[in-house]
Amino acid sequence: MRPELERILQKVQKPSRYTGGEWGEIIKDKSEVDFRFAFCFPDTYEIGMSNLGMRILYGALNEEPGVWCERVFAPWGDMEDEMRAAGVPLYALESGDPVKDFDVIAFSLGYEMAYTGVLDMLDLAGLPVRSKDRPGLAPIVMAGGTSCINAEPIADFVDLFLIGEGEELDLEVVRLLKKARAADWSKEKFLAEAAKIRGVYVPSLYNVSYNADGTVKAITPLAGAPEKVTKRIIEDLDSAYFPTRTIIPSTEIIHDRVVLEVMRGCIRGCRFCQAGYAYRPVRRRSTEKLLDIAKEALTDSGYEEITLSSLSTSDFKGLGELCDGLLDWCEPRMISLSLPSLRADNFSMDIMERVQKVRKTGLTFAPEAGSQRLRDVINKNVTEADLLNSCKVAFQGGWSTLKLYFMLGLPTETDEDVLAIADLAHKVQECWYQNTNNRSRGVKITISTSLFVPKPHTPFQWEAQISSETYQHRVGLLKEAVKKYRSITYNWHNTEISLVEAVLSRGDRRLGPVIEEVWKNGGRLEAWSEYFSLERWKEAMEKHGLSMDFYAFREREESETMPWDVIDVGVRKSYLLRERHTAYEGRITPDCRAQCTGCGASELVYPRKCDE
Repeated sequence: MRPELERILQKVQKPSRYTGGEWGEIIKDKSEVDFRFAFCFPDTYEIGMSNLGMRILYGALNEEPGVWCERVFAPWGDMEDEMRAAGVPLYALESGDPVKDFDVIAFSLGYEMAYTGVLDMLDLAGLPVRSKDRPGLAPIVMAGGTSCINAEPIADFVDLFLIGEGEELDLEVVRLLKKARAADWSKEKFLAEAAKIRGVYVPSLYNVSYNADGTVKAITPLAGAPEKVTKRIIEDLDSAYFPTRTIIPSTEIIHDRVVLEVMRGCIRGCRFCQAGYAYRPVRRRSTEKLLDIAKEALTDSGYEEITLSSLSTSDFKGLGELCDGLLDWCEPRMISLSLPSLRADNFSMDIMERVQKVRKTGLTFAPEAGSQRLRDVINKNVTEADLLNSCKVAFQGGWSTLKLYFMLGLPTETDEDVLAIADLAHKVQECWYQNTNNRSRGVKITISTSLFVPKPHTPFQWEAQISSETYQHRVGLLKEAVKKYRSITYNWHNTEISLVEAVLSRGDRRLGPVIEEVWKNGGRLEAWSEYFSLERWKEAMEKHGLSMDFYAFREREESETMPWDVIDVGVRKSYLLRERHTAYEGRITPDCRAQCTGCGASELVYPRKCDE
């Protein structure tokens, strides 16, 4: 470790965030490495190390001969200030080498509020933040992750985007870049060739024109670039790489346990859920493969907890068989098994009793809306009877702590729908009184609400976000309504970050200068309330002649060209429109297990149909 870094670490919070040296990190002999890959997460170590996707790609890239993938996280403000003062550039944890010396700098972008962090990390590395100001092949800056299915707001800063799942795609780009360096290609030639790889979006190869009203007129491909960039998926999860030797963090992180990904995609069609559409079609790992992965990962890591991960774990076929197999191995070793992503319509007391033998935790359900009318609008496919029956079973089984998640501002929502949340929570409370075997413990019900953000590639991508004033009005209604109920707590999210998220999630390339302006004025870890400033965003928008209202509060015309129309996630736009119309009719669409609704996603794995 460099002497100046040793001095810095004595002055900052949680210095273990910045030292590396954890059990399970991958160290390679530099003499045997001809390609350096900096995997950057534009948030803190605790958040990044909890990200399963980063762990998967870290391991997969390091399996490639001659490639060394290292981790880079955004420093907290105190560390960044010290680094800049001492002239210490951003460095990778494994080697301590400056990031600017790597061949690829790759960012994982799962959340729009991380965009200023990308610029901050590039600048801290000593690199120009704009792609056009980095003319050579080293380093190439790329990005992947869910928010990249609308890459336009950050297109000025990234050379290429990886759309979809990266286990194979990352390696194809690395191999092409190796070839380009060996043949002394220009950056322009490399990007033109990279654009021929399915799933690679090169924004510099597309010209975007605008109408007089500010909407997108056309997105025109240049230099032979494809008209549409189709996402990549892993068809067979059993044969895909999955890390069984995991890095054991040297400081506390958010999810400090073995995470077992059971499937990708979701059979449900919740109309607000971007991930539910972005990760279609449904693909599952076999129970046998999952058991092998779990045992190996737990043995290697020494963790005492394993969690099953997916968008809707309780929809996994054979969940009971998997849990039985895991518990047969875990219980004698005092290893607990947890099940997030529970559905209120298929909650199994039998499974939960077996799962929580080692350690009993609280339960969480997400009805999303208080009234059945609004749940039908969003296609939640959960009834009040479903929720209360699941609660009854849980309360009879000894549970007394329950969290309920809702969104405010959903399309067609009224004050009556908001008040229905309080009524539903009260019915859950009454359900506990009627079914508990131990009233002396009391019941704790927590309601949480967040502000609905319309997202690209969903049936609600055309909707307007409600104003902050309307949201606060509805929060006030709900807050007043739950006052009369003992044992019910209400938490609500701040609207300011959700407003900026709405602007960025449905924005276009004209937001690039805004993001840069916010960063220059101090914006960095914008997802954190300690650093976020709405005024900074408003001032930047005004300076560049743009309006937050235009991006966040404007309902889109159905004929409008969307900034993200160049990206094909496999779900047809005509299907999304049909789902929007169905929503306004208050009708539900069956889930994939009940009936194929023809969204188009199964064509990504043609001729094999999706697993459901």
